[in-house]
Amino acid sequence: MNTESTKSIQNNVASGDSERVPFFKMFKIFLGLGLTSFGGPVAHLGYLQNEFVERRKWLTPSAYADLVALCQFLPGPSSSQVGFSIGLGKGGFRGGLAAWLGFTLPSAILMIAFAYGVTIFSEVLHSGWLRGLMVAAVAVVAQAVWGMATKLCPDRNRATLALAAALAVLIFPTTFTQVLVIISGGVAGYALYHQKESPLAVDHHSIYKGSGRVYLILFFVLLAGLPLASALSHSHVLSVLDGFYRAGSLVFGGGHVVLPLLQATVVPTGWLSSEAFLAGYGAAQAVPGPLFTFAAYLGAALEPAPNGWLGGLSALAAIFLPALLLVLGVLPFWDTLRVKPAAQSALLGTNAAVVGILLAALYDPVWLKGIHAPTDFMIGLGAFGLLQFWKTPSWLVVALCAGVSFLSG
Repeated sequence: MNTESTKSIQNNVASGDSERVPFFKMFKIFLGLGLTSFGGPVAHLGYLQNEFVERRKWLTPSAYADLVALCQFLPGPSSSQVGFSIGLGKGGFRGGLAAWLGFTLPSAILMIAFAYGVTIFSEVLHSGWLRGLMVAAVAVVAQAVWGMATKLCPDRNRATLALAAALAVLIFPTTFTQVLVIISGGVAGYALYHQKESPLAVDHHSIYKGSGRVYLILFFVLLAGLPLASALSHSHVLSVLDGFYRAGSLVFGGGHVVLPLLQATVVPTGWLSSEAFLAGYGAAQAVPGPLFTFAAYLGAALEPAPNGWLGGLSALAAIFLPALLLVLGVLPFWDTLRVKPAAQSALLGTNAAVVGILLAALYDPVWLKGIHAPTDFMIGLGAFGLLQFWKTPSWLVVALCAGVSFLSG
């Protein structure tokens, strides 16, 4: 990525500390998140909000909500795309790469290891500490919703938009509904606030879009070219890469939505049995980080070769590549759009809609999967207090929840 394009992304990061973060420091920060971010994509957004909005002040709540709204529109794992964008903003392309590696590698390594020893690791899925990790996710998401609602829904209109968005997503729980809710929030925001001075503070700056166009062209070339190359060459390796790249390119919402595409890619072809697929899916629920790392397990377990570590890493790179190319391609244009007064007014509504979507997700699936007994509620309440009022680091809260749940269960 060239200097001008990187600078345009950095201006989206509202922080008093404009110093660029070195590669290894960025990697270390996101590695901590990658080791402790349990609970699925919605919980991951809570962990990122807690780390970079509340603790480090790298982003304002509005800028963070803007990124979440944008990544909800793009195919791929939205929480990974948000993290990659934050890394870009504070460290350029190297920072984005460090952020993605730190957040992704822990779960990818665990999933590849699981492929090597399914029988040995399957007992871990039934351990008592897993329940504590899900309870911790409830507290993290609750804190994120609390903090974002306080800052992004300060008036009656935006609070109403957030509640309406939550109701719509709960009544019609589809990815399409989430996209429609964000669009509707933008329309409502424009209608309610376009005649008022927007409170969003966005710097005006020159933006180079050439590199963005290159990344977008590369995304579509690979999407169309990989299946053609696979068909012409009859290469099993290209077929595998095409299947995982296509899954990462065509799924909106990320997380569990990608599972049917992956199943259709590896089971009917005979590359993996249904039993092995379901075993890996169960393991994916027990590891931190993005659910897309399930692809690392699949790549490692596939027959015939390439499999093992090489197959796992290849599948991992193929499924994440389209999401990262789209972020690199779209961000420069998004940076131009968001400085326009009409867009700023619309963003007030989309930010409120994002709060509503997170509020709905706090109930389903986070609450429904995490709270099953009064003990779970008490642990979750204590975790929320530690996060919100005592400002305890997320990783420590996660460890405490796992330990308390294990001892109490």
